[in-house]
Amino acid sequence: MVTSVPRLVVAAPSSGSGKTTVATGLMAALAARGLAVSPHKVGPDYIDPGYHALATGRVGRNLDAYLCGAELVAPLFLHGARGCDIAVVEGVMGLYDGAAGEGELASTAHVAKLLRAPVVLVVDAAKQSRSVAALVHGFASFDPQVRVAGVILNKVGSDRHEELLREALDSAGMPVLGVLRRAPQVDTPSRHLGLVPVAERRDQALEAVAAMAAQVSAGCDLDALVALARSAGAMAQTAWEAPVHPSGRRPVVAVAGGPAFTFSYAEHSELLTAAGAEVVAFDPLRDEELPAGTRGLVVGGGFPEVYAAELSANEPLRKAVADLAAGGAPVAAECAGLLYLCRELDGMPMCGVLDATARMSERLTLGYRDAVAVSDSVLAGAGTRMRGHEFHRTVVEPGAGAAPAWGVRAPERRVEGFVQRGVHASYLHTHWASEPGVARRFVERCRTS
Repeated sequence: MVTSVPRLVVAAPSSGSGKTTVATGLMAALAARGLAVSPHKVGPDYIDPGYHALATGRVGRNLDAYLCGAELVAPLFLHGARGCDIAVVEGVMGLYDGAAGEGELASTAHVAKLLRAPVVLVVDAAKQSRSVAALVHGFASFDPQVRVAGVILNKVGSDRHEELLREALDSAGMPVLGVLRRAPQVDTPSRHLGLVPVAERRDQALEAVAAMAAQVSAGCDLDALVALARSAGAMAQTAWEAPVHPSGRRPVVAVAGGPAFTFSYAEHSELLTAAGAEVVAFDPLRDEELPAGTRGLVVGGGFPEVYAAELSANEPLRKAVADLAAGGAPVAAECAGLLYLCRELDGMPMCGVLDATARMSERLTLGYRDAVAVSDSVLAGAGTRMRGHEFHRTVVEPGAGAAPAWGVRAPERRVEGFVQRGVHASYLHTHWASEPGVARRFVERCRTS
């Protein structure tokens, strides 16, 4: 099947250039024109897709060639873009920055090539004029298979500054598709792991997205950007579908959400549903009980360290989680979920499912991981290989239980995580679309536990 979805990639020479402002503002501006916009983010970032969802009214989705494999990038893109008029893909880091030591793998450039999509380069022009042409020429010529088709100039200081920049890029033959001046109102607050998620500041986030849309609408040539997206070549791949495994009984799988647990991939719930589960969301900050009939529990990533006092104060739910785990029900916990299952976090009582303590740390742990399952668990049999990502400023002691979850190369070899009865808890974020058997195995255990 040959599919054509108008699409473009918003990239930059480096982090901090304004990709998120431009990509999110462009999504919102196009949606305001009545277009159905499909939002995507390159890499494992969980926070930017939340802003994309506000801008478009659709679920923000990730495209990660490391976690899922290059062969799944286009199918997952087509799955997310089904029924849309246009797709906007926000890049990660600098255009050619990918998995450390892996060449182009998982870089924005890699994903752009896999999608056969044109690239718009967002350049922070605050401290340069004619040099912008050399910078853009270098990025445009570095890899001939990456089509850098235009530039959006960010943080332009004055009309004269804009004139100099345009002259330089005109001499280099690079179209200027937008010029944005400094606009503090579109800034979004950050903390130890990046932007503050939408779930924690929805009203302010809506205002920020509206400001981004206004800035992009005023400063960018939307018609030219749409025309560029429509120039993207046809795609021969077919859209990804979650494998369906019909069954008479649909066990309830509770999935933690709310401000403390905002890190998740949309495909996880879709895979659980397709595997036969009834997925029910709940908020550990507010709900004192698990959803009625819960047979399995998924607690993903987020910021429990920010909400430790509130999570600890919800003693009825902590007890319900502990009782569920003690009864052998399947429990899958990643990163923030791991902390929630510990005895305590920064000295405050948590669920006590794991005989471990967690605390904040000054050290940032960040990076992709190759992993192999060490112990049989509700997610995977021993020996199953997956790729994951770590992103945290916390420490769990001990770092692994008697039956570890994973053996990882990071870059040193080590074991980490916990497998006990029906519990699988680990720092590792994984993308289940890369191994659909994970969701199927989890749901089957929910039926039989």
